[in-house]
Amino acid sequence: QLQLVESGGGLVQPGGSLRLSCAASGSSLDNYVIGWFRQTPGKEHEAFLCITSSGLSTTYGDVVKGRFTTSRDNALNTVYLQMNSLKPEDTAVYYCAAVPSRYVCYEEWSEYDYWGQGTQVTVSS
Repeated sequence: QLQLVESGGGLVQPGGSLRLSCAASGSSLDNYVIGWFRQTPGKEHEAFLCITSSGLSTTYGDVVKGRFTTSRDNALNTVYLQMNSLKPEDTAVYYCAAVPSRYVCYEEWSEYDYWGQGTQVTVSS
């Protein structure tokens, strides 16, 4: 059973950076696509990035384009989210999610089979 644990969240000032980690256990991530989502109170999970097993990423929408990137180290069974130029509106709980797929990314939360517990990111001065 695959388990995902996010870490690296916290409080950061506007314009700052954070790197989140999504560490997997119980199974190798080699054959999983990883999606990144965020959620604010009262809203649905919003997908913003996805990365295939080979490391190709897809950005959803324009909100994080040019500021957030994702990468993976399959040897460490970990996926990373680098967030730069953070804005107050980036404040949310951030989640990683996994689905068995090598080449196809998915945008819907319900299309993933495994989810992390989430980590809070707060952007404030």
